[in-house]
Amino acid sequence: MPKRLKWYSFRWRIMLLIVILIALPSVYVAYCIHAATRVLPMGSGPAGPNVSSVPFQKIWSEGKVSLIGLGDSITRGLGAQREHTYFELLQENDDVQYMDMKGCGLRHVFPRLEARNYAQDYTVTREHVEKQLPSVPTYPPDVKGVVVITSGGNDLIHDYGRSEPTDGAMYGCSYKQAVEWTEDIKARLAKLIEGINGKFPGGCQIFLANIYDPTDGVSDPQLKGLPRWSDAVKVVSLTNQKIAELCNSFENVHLVDIHSEFLGHGIHCTEFWRKHYHKNDPHYWYYENLEDPNRRGYDAIRRLFLTEMIKVLPAWLRV
Repeated sequence: MPKRLKWYSFRWRIMLLIVILIALPSVYVAYCIHAATRVLPMGSGPAGPNVSSVPFQKIWSEGKVSLIGLGDSITRGLGAQREHTYFELLQENDDVQYMDMKGCGLRHVFPRLEARNYAQDYTVTREHVEKQLPSVPTYPPDVKGVVVITSGGNDLIHDYGRSEPTDGAMYGCSYKQAVEWTEDIKARLAKLIEGINGKFPGGCQIFLANIYDPTDGVSDPQLKGLPRWSDAVKVVSLTNQKIAELCNSFENVHLVDIHSEFLGHGIHCTEFWRKHYHKNDPHYWYYENLEDPNRRGYDAIRRLFLTEMIKVLPAWLRV
């Protein structure tokens, strides 16, 4: 008959289990405190994709071209000095700060370029249609339009969990709620695009950015002091799907995918075990408010816009 174990022979196992149960929450709490208080490194040098200088070595058009900025604080430039916002860098590179982009600006290919930026901080899609669109003049037929837009991000993050989620202030909403409200975002953006097309009887090309995710796909905004939002990543993904659908429905609207490029440069940028970790540039591309880019983030965004413009504008203007 096998010998029965005494109860106290299990004591070390019980003690180990107790230690683990106590240690794990403590480790998690310590990680959360560290994540919330640490200063993430911005890094230095170029950010984002390489842009060929070859297309900028010849004029794209001698005619009148108007560069228009619409949307939220990303296009307005919150989080960087004016000369380092993406809207300004599209026009003229800072040759001291970004030597690899010397001469790669729209003023080098459009000698008669005019630029106007109507974007405003904290604004949502409804305001872009109702307030910014009416401010854009109707241009004569001899003017071509190049329009850059960042819109929809504030519809998702307002009111930062301080109120119940609703259309236009969706923070904390469920995926089910987002199904309806993202259709509304899409409808308002379609109205904005249709309105812009009407402002340029001579034709325009519109470059519309999608929405990035500062949590790097982890969906844990609470690490930076915001309320929990378990469906955040799903809602961002759904909104970006609607934006992509919208771009596909207009021949002259082109998606600028800032979402993919920014993954791995958010609040988990230094964590090598994460899916989107960038070992060659494990740095933070966001401003201190979490919702806007920092200087390097704006550099990446202008490179993404220019990459799409190179694909579209020279061929369009030769027609």
